[in-house]
Amino acid sequence: MSRIGKLPIEIPAGINVELNGSKVTVKGPNGMLERSFSPLVTIKKEENQILVTRDSDEKKVRALHGTTRAVINNMVTGINTGFTKVLEIVGVGYKAEMNGKDLVINVGFSHSVDVKAPEGITFEVTDKNRTITIKGANKEVVGQVTADIRKLRPPEPYKGKGIRYRGERVRRKAGKTAAI
Repeated sequence: MSRIGKLPIEIPAGINVELNGSKVTVKGPNGMLERSFSPLVTIKKEENQILVTRDSDEKKVRALHGTTRAVINNMVTGINTGFTKVLEIVGVGYKAEMNGKDLVINVGFSHSVDVKAPEGITFEVTDKNRTITIKGANKEVVGQVTADIRKLRPPEPYKGKGIRYRGERVRRKAGKTAAI
């Protein structure tokens, strides 16, 4: 049995979970998330818990068991508290600014890059326009938007300039040495 899959998911107060076959809808203070899952795993709601079980021990079903439970748990957590990712901008003249709900990033190109906020995602720029905070209820979308922004100018190994995750270590290389 999957160690993660057999754990029950606690439903906090103020969160409403509806099951319609293999379709799960979670509603709460941060909005609503809806997702369909494979019918190979069974999803049940008992009191204030959600249980995910499987009927078969086939490899595909075993893989879906823990994944389904983890995704439902992320839905409940996202609707309850939300998810946050933080990016840091390093480099002379590199900065980010807010333009309404959208993000405008200057990272050494001849033009600024506009990033539109997808539905359910909010941006915050702090620390003298050097820190971008991405917030949202859907963990998958928050991670993808963060990765797309980082991809605009990933950190380079010689001076460390670029956009990086908070706490990310960039391996630095030695530059060319002068000939004597």
